[in-house]
Amino acid sequence: MVLLGSLVNSAAIVLGGGIGLVLKKGLSDRLASAVMNALALCVLYIGISGMLKGENILITILSMVAGTLVGDGLDLDKKINQLGDTIGQKVASPDEGVSVSKGFVTASLLFCVGAMAIVGALQSGLTGNHDTLFAKALIDGIAAIVMASSLGVGVLLSAGLILVYEGGISLFANVLAPLLNDSVINEMTCVGSLLIVGLALNMLKLTDLKIMNYAPAVFFPILFGFFM
Repeated sequence: MVLLGSLVNSAAIVLGGGIGLVLKKGLSDRLASAVMNALALCVLYIGISGMLKGENILITILSMVAGTLVGDGLDLDKKINQLGDTIGQKVASPDEGVSVSKGFVTASLLFCVGAMAIVGALQSGLTGNHDTLFAKALIDGIAAIVMASSLGVGVLLSAGLILVYEGGISLFANVLAPLLNDSVINEMTCVGSLLIVGLALNMLKLTDLKIMNYAPAVFFPILFGFFM
């Protein structure tokens, strides 16, 4: 079953997020704020670690510029936040405390960016080997517990995007595999990790970056990799 790894990964996020929501109810405001800051520092660490995988700084710069032009032109940040707020009105309680869109965007970027998501999905599609995505599911499930305890129900909703992202790569693995060599994957991870660093700075309330307007940059290393 080609989508088995993606389904397990998504299910792990829902399960972990559900546990996190239960734990969230027992946290005081002061403790919830402390957990949020601790999580932000972990996110910053993840971003910095991923940035080091980059091999060509020119591809990173061009990808960020091109991706920002596309994302800002479409105003993806506004659209995704409107979507999150609309869903939030239906699924979140009035005292949720954190916007659904914030949890959705934060979790989606963290779970989608990185070599495990891409390589694991390719392996699932090409060979039927789901071991990488199973390992990622365990990691993401644990992370979802911590994230949902601070960011709320939006973390669970990211499972849908993960399924579409990883499942899409698995289904079209034969087409995508020649494009996603090791070098391209490293550059995609580097660019995505830059966004994660920005996300961490937002979580620490040091900046107010519209991260989703930069998100298309993650895919531009596929294009620029042909020429550099």
